[in-house]
Amino acid sequence: MHDLESVAEELRRVRSGPSAKEAPPVLSRFDAQVEGSPAAYVERLRSVLQVALELAGTAEFDDSDLPEEDLPAWFRAIGSGGSEKAPEFSLTGMRCYLELKGAAEWDVQEWLYRFDPEEYSRGWAWWDATCEGPSQVRIWVDAWGESFFGCDELRWLAFTAGATSVQGPELSRTEEWVASSGGGIPGKA
Repeated sequence: MHDLESVAEELRRVRSGPSAKEAPPVLSRFDAQVEGSPAAYVERLRSVLQVALELAGTAEFDDSDLPEEDLPAWFRAIGSGGSEKAPEFSLTGMRCYLELKGAAEWDVQEWLYRFDPEEYSRGWAWWDATCEGPSQVRIWVDAWGESFFGCDELRWLAFTAGATSVQGPELSRTEEWVASSGGGIPGKA
C-alpha cells in the first residue's frame, strides 16, 4: 500500500495540505472531540506525522531503534513510559484511548515502525484535518475505499494529541471533504 513515492505525497499533504484535484472519490473520516483549540490540536497531529513520514522516507527500518528526538516532547513522553512528564491534554487522551481499546499504550518505537513503507498493517494515508466546530476536528485519510482497515496507530495519535472521543472510520464522498476544507485550500482547516 505504501511506497517511497506515496509516503512523499503523504508528507507533502501533512506540510502544505491536499488539493481537490488530486482527491480520490472516497475518503475515510474520523470525528475527534477535543478540549482546547482545534487549530492547536491539528498542529499537534501534523507535527508528529511529519516526523514519522520523514523517517518513512529516509530511515532504515531494521531491528534498531529509530531516532525519536525530532518528535514533539509530549508524544515521546506519552509513548515511552514517562507519562508523568506528559501534558494534561495527552494524559487525558491516553486515558480515553485505554478505556476505549482496553489495551496498553503504544511504545514510541512500535508506533514509528508502523510507518515502514514495507509494513502492511497501516491501512491509511493522511489526507487532511478540518475544524468542524469549537471542539470538533474531522481527520480525513485515504484508505483506498476500504471501510475497515488497520488504524490503531492513528487512533492513538488522535487521542494523545488531545481528543476525548474519536469516532470512525466512516466512508465519505470526497465532496464532503471539499466542502469542509474550503476546496482543499491550505490554511482552511
